[in-house]
Amino acid sequence: MLSHEWNLSPGEAVALQKRLRQQVIDYDCFDRLQRVAGVDVGFEGQGSITRAAIVVLSYPELQPLEESIARLPTSFPYIPGLLSFREMPAILQALSNLKQAPDIFLCDGQGMAHPRRFGLACHLGLYTDIPSVGVAKTRLIGRHAALPQAKGSWVPLLDKDETIGAVVRTRRGVKPLYISVGHKISLQRSIELVLGCTTRYKLPETTRAAHRLASAGPRP
Repeated sequence: MLSHEWNLSPGEAVALQKRLRQQVIDYDCFDRLQRVAGVDVGFEGQGSITRAAIVVLSYPELQPLEESIARLPTSFPYIPGLLSFREMPAILQALSNLKQAPDIFLCDGQGMAHPRRFGLACHLGLYTDIPSVGVAKTRLIGRHAALPQAKGSWVPLLDKDETIGAVVRTRRGVKPLYISVGHKISLQRSIELVLGCTTRYKLPETTRAAHRLASAGPRP
């Protein structure tokens, strides 16, 4: 597991990303998956409070097993490409409240589809030593070919000549998701897992459940 300070300047955070990206593992390092976790973050009080939500589902049944919320004062500014430094302290607090750690994270954000190949999913996976996948609704960087309309279709997401993720159609006729390796999983397995967690909606059930919890109003 990884450990470092969170009270960093933006320049220090960028330098840390560049160092840590060398430790990311982009192949499968797990056996059977039974507990899949969706991770999402919202904000309260005009961004002053970070609200992190983790929802754990059984796999492949996708039945709810456990959930956790953590609310912490926001201590890092909003800077594209450095969102993990803003969101992870609350995510880690929510994780510590779970009775049992998940087998894998599906993060609402980028993994290696990031300018420095170290988005939120990479950071969380490396920090916790738990496999992770980036499941983003929007593209941060990269280009791709035209994507067929059929559910399950995908094309590589490229940055120059490097494959940094996949553009995946999870439902016919809707905008795709941008899937990328976080840590300890291959891109092919990441795609399969996201599709395996997707039912009748665009978003996988892990992301949908975590988003609802992260976006809800403050609890007493």
